[in-house]
Amino acid sequence: MDRYLNPKEKERYPQWLESQEERRAKIEETKRNREILSNAPPEQELAEKEPEEAEISQDVKYEYHLGDKVYIGASEYEILSVDDERVMLYDYDMPLFNKEFSRTEFDRKVRENPMNEHLIVKEEPAEERNETEEVQTNMGSMPIEDYREIVASQSGFDSYDEMYHQGYRIGNGYDKEPEPVVPAWEQKKKVKGFDLHPDVSMAERHTFNLKENEVETVGKKERFRRNIMAIQLLKKCQEENRFATLEEQIILSKYVGWGGLSEAFDENNSAWATEYLELSSVLTPEEYASARESTLTAFYTPPEVITAIYKAMEQMGFKEGNLLEPSCGIGNFIGMLPDTMQDSKIYGVELDTISAGIAQQLYQKTTIAAQGFEETNLPDSFFDGVVGNVPFGDFKVSDKRYDKHKFLIHDYFFAKSLDKLRPGGVMALVTSKGTMDKETLAVRKYIAQRAELLGAIRLPNNTFKGNAGTEVISDILILQKRDRLIDIEPDWVHLDTDENGIKMNSYFVQHPEMILGEMKMVSGRFGMEATCVPYENADLAAQLDEAVANIHGEITEYEAEEELEEEDNSIPADPAVRNFSYTVVDDKIYYRENSRMTPVEVSATAENRIKGMIAIRNSVRTLIELQTEDYPDSEIKAEQERLNRLYDTFSGKYGLINSRANTSAFSQDSSFSLLSALEIIGEDGELERKADMFSKRTIKPHTPVTSVDTASEALAVSLGEKATIDMDYMMELSGKSENEIFEDLKGVIFLNPLYEYGNSYEPKYLMADEYLSGNVREKLKIAKNSAELYPEDYKVNVEALQKVQPKDLTASEISVRLGATWLPPDDVQEFIFHLLETPRYAQWNIKVHFSPFTSEWNIEGKSYDKGNVRAYNTYGTSRINAYKIIEETLNLKDVRIFDYIEDDEGKKKAVLNKKETAIAQSKQEMIKQEFQDWIWSDPERRERLCKSYNEKFNSVRPREYDGSHIIFNGMNPEIELREHQKNAVAHILYGGNTLLAHAVGAGKTFEMVAAAQESKRLGLCNKSLFVVPNHLTEQWAAEYLQLYPAANILVATKKDFETKNRKRFCGRIATGDYDAVIIGHSQFEKIPMSIERQRAILEQQLEEITGGIAELKRNRGENFSIKQLEKSKKSIKQKLDKLNDQTKKDDVVTFEELGVDRLFVDESHYYKNLYLYTKMRNVGGIAQTEAQKSSDLFMKCRYLDEITGGRGTVFATGTPISNSMVELYTIQRYLQYNTLVKNGLQHFDAWASTFGETITAVELTPEGYTLIGQKN
Repeated sequence: MDRYLNPKEKERYPQWLESQEERRAKIEETKRNREILSNAPPEQELAEKEPEEAEISQDVKYEYHLGDKVYIGASEYEILSVDDERVMLYDYDMPLFNKEFSRTEFDRKVRENPMNEHLIVKEEPAEERNETEEVQTNMGSMPIEDYREIVASQSGFDSYDEMYHQGYRIGNGYDKEPEPVVPAWEQKKKVKGFDLHPDVSMAERHTFNLKENEVETVGKKERFRRNIMAIQLLKKCQEENRFATLEEQIILSKYVGWGGLSEAFDENNSAWATEYLELSSVLTPEEYASARESTLTAFYTPPEVITAIYKAMEQMGFKEGNLLEPSCGIGNFIGMLPDTMQDSKIYGVELDTISAGIAQQLYQKTTIAAQGFEETNLPDSFFDGVVGNVPFGDFKVSDKRYDKHKFLIHDYFFAKSLDKLRPGGVMALVTSKGTMDKETLAVRKYIAQRAELLGAIRLPNNTFKGNAGTEVISDILILQKRDRLIDIEPDWVHLDTDENGIKMNSYFVQHPEMILGEMKMVSGRFGMEATCVPYENADLAAQLDEAVANIHGEITEYEAEEELEEEDNSIPADPAVRNFSYTVVDDKIYYRENSRMTPVEVSATAENRIKGMIAIRNSVRTLIELQTEDYPDSEIKAEQERLNRLYDTFSGKYGLINSRANTSAFSQDSSFSLLSALEIIGEDGELERKADMFSKRTIKPHTPVTSVDTASEALAVSLGEKATIDMDYMMELSGKSENEIFEDLKGVIFLNPLYEYGNSYEPKYLMADEYLSGNVREKLKIAKNSAELYPEDYKVNVEALQKVQPKDLTASEISVRLGATWLPPDDVQEFIFHLLETPRYAQWNIKVHFSPFTSEWNIEGKSYDKGNVRAYNTYGTSRINAYKIIEETLNLKDVRIFDYIEDDEGKKKAVLNKKETAIAQSKQEMIKQEFQDWIWSDPERRERLCKSYNEKFNSVRPREYDGSHIIFNGMNPEIELREHQKNAVAHILYGGNTLLAHAVGAGKTFEMVAAAQESKRLGLCNKSLFVVPNHLTEQWAAEYLQLYPAANILVATKKDFETKNRKRFCGRIATGDYDAVIIGHSQFEKIPMSIERQRAILEQQLEEITGGIAELKRNRGENFSIKQLEKSKKSIKQKLDKLNDQTKKDDVVTFEELGVDRLFVDESHYYKNLYLYTKMRNVGGIAQTEAQKSSDLFMKCRYLDEITGGRGTVFATGTPISNSMVELYTIQRYLQYNTLVKNGLQHFDAWASTFGETITAVELTPEGYTLIGQKN
């Protein structure tokens, strides 16, 4: 217990234990006296019964309120909720689980226990009170007259006097509203407890000793018989409403589930006909279905394996803490918990109600969550250890947080368990060998980024044969959670082959001593497969002991914040309290931060402000919960009235929530943005009106569709609920087969040929609007190839794609300029020889080269053709020949002629010769015009270049997005998005990176908010980060919550990014499960990329530039370009040196570690000055100086492209182009970088030569040049 208590609590602990024993003794004595009296004759009973032990009259009235303490049996609970039908209690011993009673049963148990007399309503005459008296309330310590007026207001009276005259009285606590320990909005999200009899004291409960009662190995029929006996006994205990006895626990412990007993569920198996009928009669239809399903996954763990896992945990230093078993079955891991770990709290989760019920009967002091792991809402980073045997199976579990990863069930359990494990904690789970040996790396890489593999043990294939009757190959994986997510791919992520050529995980190839058998290839269901054959006469327990000895690691303590190191007055965090939130414990304010809750020391006035806002916050959360769960209007109205009273009372005394004093007091609470949004503030800073939440329904509950009649309806529901074509879901909705649905929807959905090529990352089916868009020429080629092999499947694809092919552009519709990078160098060379009539002997030495690396054109041998009149007179000048002019033109440069003169100091100085420059530029224009006349003149060349251009730049058909089917679950029903807004949301959800270039007032804010919420709901992203102008963060938060009142958002303040607070705030982003985080532009720049990623990107740039310099030198590029690249190279080297000099002082949460996988940038034109390299000179709008903020954003966009496949970034601006068309190229670099690379347009000069042209305009500034866009 020591680790859970602070020094003061440790001092009081022995005294508390003694008081508990006295309390239990008193209760037991009371029970015995009642039993004696109930068995005595009536006269004797009346004579002997003491007045204080007399039965409490049924006329006595009890009254309950949220937060009241209540005693059932020997245990103490707190009331979470109470109504006419049910009561839910908070268990101090097991805070993650709640106890639930019917109201009738609860009333009875309360009356039975004399320690509940404090709940009796005592009728006393009103008494005078000292007006200066103070009372302790949930509003803090305040003068009695202030408190009276607050209570009167909350009770619906205009004044305390009115309330007093009608018989209301302050005192004894029954007429106040105490602050609940667990906020009402958390209740429905709690784990379902399976504590059968919370009224039975812990002392009366039996914990089965599995170590002393091991289950022997028996045959299938005997296993079946034992299962049936255990189920019948369980149902008997349930019918008699009692716990099992010690003798009955032995029978229950022999239940081993139905893994390997599929014969008992086969009605056509005559050998098992009797068992089939018996099983059908013993189980309910729901239990039978669950049992039949478990034949695939329920393989209970042998004691030797459990012992080995605990030895590994013990070897790493685990002694006590919170343990999670995510699929506990009948609780074998609980029963085998070593004596040295008995002070731990172990939490079990089990989907099968039979197994969960038996587990609770065997381990009566442990609470079991009887639900699927995917349904639990356990807190992240809470458990010190995770142990167990996860379900095996070739199917997936639906959990929107993880759906996008497409985990099989065993991999899903690993992923979710890792999130529940705290940093430094250790997880030891048994899993299918598929986790380590499957071909795809995705799952192992996911795990490796979040945890370090301390060791793995491969079990022989007979490990589970004893109690499950099945031969499966499984592994024990032991992992330690990292304190932050890192981009890593260790060796064990990959596969390798052993000396016998058997493919397996590289860890086992490198560590054969961890394989407890011989790896062999045997014949399996799908051909030859690897298995682990046990060694003859091998002792599994001894083998496991040797393997565990090879595993090294140490469980690290959870580090407290630096501020707490001097004096730790904190207490363990209550998982029911939201992280980074205030709460009240024993009338004292605490603030939860991760695993601890710290007392808050503030002035009395600030304390009352905080308590008042806690009460308002809890009421708002309750109201949100009531609306989300679709409670009756009467209950919602009652809570709205309560919220109005709380707010009016608070604001009357302490002012607006958005006032400076209240903001200062409560801004660190994670719900402060929600409270701020309760007030609509006018331009004068005064309250304009209360938010709609005070009087209207602001959340429309979503009721999922469970069945449809047609395939079209099933498709619409699937898109709305899953954002994809989920064929299994559609089959369930419609009752149709996959083939029937596909036939009905042919032409609306298409089979994806890439899926058939074995690409597991590609969906099997695509919507028509997606499939018939994009590069449709390339898609048509693929479809034709597939149709040759499977004409019945892909003929419809070919026909549909042929109809949407873009019309080929003709030569007259294509504007091509000299220097366009898509032109073949041979054609340019042919034009030069044609124009200048280059002699044949000179043609051998004059060559045209183009470098895709630098987007640089070079003409080799420019001076070789001396004496050519056309080169030196017709199209050239005495100062520059035509070959040089053409080279400048190819590189998008204007020709300029300089004279060099010496200054007074003898230094040469370049002076523009305007006359010669004008002559040369006129020749340049002549050459350009000649090129326009020549390029399309030859039919063969015209056809070839038109085809090349159309395939390269005229193959993409834009996708038309339709957002009419989107559900927008949780959106304010008073707000209806317009059609273009819904379509914009669809673009963000289903398309790639997106630019919202709508005009001011078109609704970009709501588009982004709705897209973020839908992305989170559909599992398309985990966390969205909004980067907005600094002065608009609060306005953004208000509008966000106006559209989605129940959203969980975090909003940065100026104070959060001060040096002393920045790390802490970034930690909040990283550890919080927010729907969205809103920060300012300047704050965004203060969150760095990791040093490793910065270094990798800079080294890549350095490598590219070094290669560019080498290529320019090979092609005799001009010194100007080489110098530019050398300058860039030097700058990058300086940055690398600076990075390499940085030490661990940069201990700050990096952008990668925030967990952000979708970025929304509002007013994105703020980042328009992104550095680019170009050969152009003096062209307006081209910036060649680096803007750090833009480079930082570009790096983060590239990272998001990497982890999301180009779907993680959304820009919004009303002015995408303000000064120059260069800004359009910059936007493409941010949002479509991979597309630019694919088309060879990543260099600005390549892009500009294809889509732009430099022109000279006399009316412009002295620079006189600008870049204009041309539509080709």
